[in-house]
Amino acid sequence: MTALQIPVIDVSRLDDPATLAALDAACREWGFFQATGHGIDAPVLARLMAAARGLFALTAEAKRRIARTADNPWGFFDRELTKNTRDWKEIYDFGPGDGGRQQPQWPATVAGFEAALRAYYDACAGLATRLIDAIGTNLGMTGGVLPRAFGSSQSSFVRLNYYPPCPAPEMPAGIQTPAHGYLGVNHHTDAGALTLLLQDRQPGLEVFHDGGWHLVTPRADALVVNIGDIVQVWSNDRYQAALHRVLANNQHPRYSAPFFFNPAYSTDYAPLPSTVDAAHPPRYRAINWAEFRARRAAGDYADLGEEVQLAHYAL
Repeated sequence: MTALQIPVIDVSRLDDPATLAALDAACREWGFFQATGHGIDAPVLARLMAAARGLFALTAEAKRRIARTADNPWGFFDRELTKNTRDWKEIYDFGPGDGGRQQPQWPATVAGFEAALRAYYDACAGLATRLIDAIGTNLGMTGGVLPRAFGSSQSSFVRLNYYPPCPAPEMPAGIQTPAHGYLGVNHHTDAGALTLLLQDRQPGLEVFHDGGWHLVTPRADALVVNIGDIVQVWSNDRYQAALHRVLANNQHPRYSAPFFFNPAYSTDYAPLPSTVDAAHPPRYRAINWAEFRARRAAGDYADLGEEVQLAHYAL
C-alpha cells in the first residue's frame, strides 16, 4: 500500500476540453478518479449516509426480515462472496422493481429511508449519464449515443455497505484472497459501466496500480468514480477497469454507498466502431448484459461456479 493518489477532476464542466482531457487520462492510466463539482446536494448525501447507519444499527432479526433472495436481489445480505471468497461486510441493495418478484424492501423503522435512497439514486443516475456521455465523446462517439443504453430501463442500483470491526483483518500484498483472515471486499472489477461511490471519512478502498495497492483517501467534497467492464469493452481496452478491494479494520466501522450504473438488461455491448481499425481489431465478442450480470451475480450470491470475467468473452 502506498500514498500515491488517484486523479481528482472537477466535473462541473464536462464540455470543457481540459476536463475531457483529464477524464481521458484518468480512464487510461487509472480507471479511477475522484469527482469534485459533481452537483449532488450535500443534504442528499447526508440523508443517504444517515439512512445507512440507521439500517445497519437494526437488530439482526430486523435486517433479515428484508433479506434478499435468489429471486429478489433487493434487500439486506451479509454473506456475499467476491472471487468465491467471503467478504467482511453487510450490504443492502436497492433498485427499481420489475413489477414481479423483484421489488424493493424497506426497513419499517428507519425514518426517511426510502426517500433518501430514491433521491440518491436519481442524483447519481443524472451524474453518471453525463459522465458516460463524456467518456463516449473521448472514445470518438457522437454525443448522446452511449446514454441510450440506459434511460428509464437501466438496471442500475444503489448499495449500502457496512464494514463492522473485524477480528482478523488481512492485507495480501498481491492480487490474491486472504489465507487466514478477511478483506472487507476481495479484489475485483465492477461488472457494469460506471460506479459512483460515496464513502465516510474512514479509509479502506484500495486500487491496484503499477503493481501495487494504493489507498484512496476520502474527500468530503468528492465522489469516487471508477469505470467498469462495460466501458473496458466499449473502449476496446483503451480504458481498463481497475482492480480494487476494501480493507477490513479491527477497530473502526466503515460505511459507503456505491451507485452501479448499469444498462438495460437487453443491451448487447462490444467494442465501439470508433475504437476499431486495422491496427486495433476488436478484442471482445458481443456480450449481452443480462447474461453477464446473471453469471456474475451467481458467483457473488451463492458460490454457483466460477465468477465470470471479461476473459470469457475475449477474441
